Amino acid sequence: MRIIAGDWKGRRLHSLAGGGMRPTTERVREAWMAAIGPRLQGARVLDLFAGSGALGLETLSRGAQEVVFVERAREALEVLHRNIRMLGAEDRCRVVRGDALAFVRRLDRHSFHLALADPPYGKGLAAALVELFGQVAFAEELWLEHRADETLPPIPGARQRRYGDTILTQIVGGE
Repeated sequence: MRIIAGDWKGRRLHSLAGGGMRPTTERVREAWMAAIGPRLQGARVLDLFAGSGALGLETLSRGAQEVVFVERAREALEVLHRNIRMLGAEDRCRVVRGDALAFVRRLDRHSFHLALADPPYGKGLAAALVELFGQVAFAEELWLEHRADETLPPIPGARQRRYGDTILTQIVGGE
């Protein structure tokens, strides 16, 4: 796994051993970042279900100002901290150990410019996150990776992009 573009282009990231986590593929991550485009410049980003941090670190490489990573798995947190240190990004990152849904419940409207989420598949977490975002839009935009066969609540104005069995859903947080 590597950083695809930006200041750290080509830098290899540490990944989690074993099959406990499902990282976003480079192809999907590249498409995701291209879709977000110039909105990354100076953005405050929230990376939910952060895993190794590849998504959030990619945004930093491409011009985001700072990233808050939320992850609860101890092994993932160790890898995430290693990747942040390896890139020398400690001053632009904050790592929160905890449940992503509980974390966003405490946020105010538009606390972040962008929220990126790649929750574990098959646990209803993507749908739960969409419901929470509908109650309080904690970011100007929520970008969510989920399985194509996963049912989400109705989302007015949502845009979706499909990559094989993966869908990226973009939801704008309204005025």
